[in-house]
Amino acid sequence: MTHAHPHTLHHGAQRGHHHHQQQQDDAGQAEILDLDAEVLAEHIAAITAWLPLKTSPRQIVDLGCGTGAGTFALLNRFPEAHVIAVDASLGHLQRLRQKACAQEADDRVRTVQADLDATDWPDLGTPDLVWASASMHHMADPDHALRNVHDMLAPGGLFAVVELAGFPRFLPENAPEDRPGLEDRCHAATEHFHAEHVPHRGADWGPMLIAAGFTLEGERTIAVNIEGSDSEAIGRYAFSSLLRIRGAAAQALPAADLAALDRLLDTDSPHSILRRDDLSVRTERTVWAARLS
Repeated sequence: MTHAHPHTLHHGAQRGHHHHQQQQDDAGQAEILDLDAEVLAEHIAAITAWLPLKTSPRQIVDLGCGTGAGTFALLNRFPEAHVIAVDASLGHLQRLRQKACAQEADDRVRTVQADLDATDWPDLGTPDLVWASASMHHMADPDHALRNVHDMLAPGGLFAVVELAGFPRFLPENAPEDRPGLEDRCHAATEHFHAEHVPHRGADWGPMLIAAGFTLEGERTIAVNIEGSDSEAIGRYAFSSLLRIRGAAAQALPAADLAALDRLLDTDSPHSILRRDDLSVRTERTVWAARLS
C-alpha cells in the first residue's frame, strides 16, 4: 500500500511474485515515488496549506506513506506535529526512515509496517489528522478503511484523501515524431489492467466519505502543469513512469507503437525520452477533506 498514482501498475500483479521480484518492484516504485515527491513538491505543499484545519494537528497518521512525500510535507507544514507513517513495504519505510534521519526529524516520525487490507489494523493512536495520498484506490475494500479511519480519528479530526488523475502526461501531443499521440494510446492500453486490478482509481471519494459518517468540509482540484525543459528530474520521472506503463500496456499495443515506446525507453538511443527538451508534467490532483462529525 503506497502513495501511488504512478504506481498503480504494481498492485494487482504483485501478489504471488516471489521475494526477489517484489524487491525489484519495490525498488522501482521507490524511485518513482521519490521523483514524484521532488517534481510535485510545490503542489503537495499547496494541499497541506489548504487543509481546513481548526487547529494545527499534533498527531498525524500517513496511510500508505510510500517513501514519505506526504510525511515530510506534513512535518514541514506542522512543526509541532508527529507522524506515524504506515505502509506495507518495508523497503519504502526504511527509505523514509533514512530521509527522516538525514533531515534530523527521526524523533518526529514513527514507521509502522501494515497491510491496510487486513481486517485488523495496528493501534495508530487517536490522530488529529489522517492523510491518505494516492493510497485509498489501492485498497481492496475502501469502505473498511474508511470505517477504520472514522473509528481512530480524534473528535473533530480531519481526514484528507488525495488522488491523482492517473499517470501524468509528459510528451507533446505530436510526439514522438514517428508515432504522434503514442502516449495517449499507451494510457488507453492500460485501462483494462486498471479496471481489473485497481477498480477504485478515479473514484469520487466525497459520497463515500459521507456514507462512512464523515462531514465533507471541502474538495479541491489542483491542475499540475510543470514545464520540464530545465529539469533533469522530470526526464527521469517521465522515463520511470513510461517504463511502468509499458508493463501494463505492452500486450494491448500495436507492434509499431510498442517499438516507438521502446525507442523512447532506450537510454542509449538518440530518441530516448531522457534526451528530449520538450517534456512537461500534466495531471490533476484532487483532495477531499472530511471531518469527524
